[in-house]
Amino acid sequence: MDAQWKERWTKRLNDMLLDLEGEAHQTIDGMREGAGQFPDPTDRATLETDRNLTLRIRDRERKLRDKVEEALARVQDGTFGLCETCGDPINETRLEARPVTTLCINCKTAQEEAESRHNK
Repeated sequence: MDAQWKERWTKRLNDMLLDLEGEAHQTIDGMREGAGQFPDPTDRATLETDRNLTLRIRDRERKLRDKVEEALARVQDGTFGLCETCGDPINETRLEARPVTTLCINCKTAQEEAESRHNK
């Protein structure tokens, strides 16, 4: 892994973290602003449903943030872009699509097939 490649992925992953943090702050601000504005029970129920959905999305983003931080650690220790199962390089296109991935496409496919067999 050369310095330019390392710098590129560090920037990309840090940008992802900033985006996720911005979304979290917007959610907090939005929840503070919307409290108590709907005296109608139906409107209030809709607001609560929307908030629950938003919180579920933010929980998924929190998990993604953890994965991004782990990917940044892999960039620093030189293992970013290597499959954790077979050790082969992960295709650049796959990294572009999912920078937090830890498996090459072959190992991920095998994992999904094994899960599918297990669930049947």
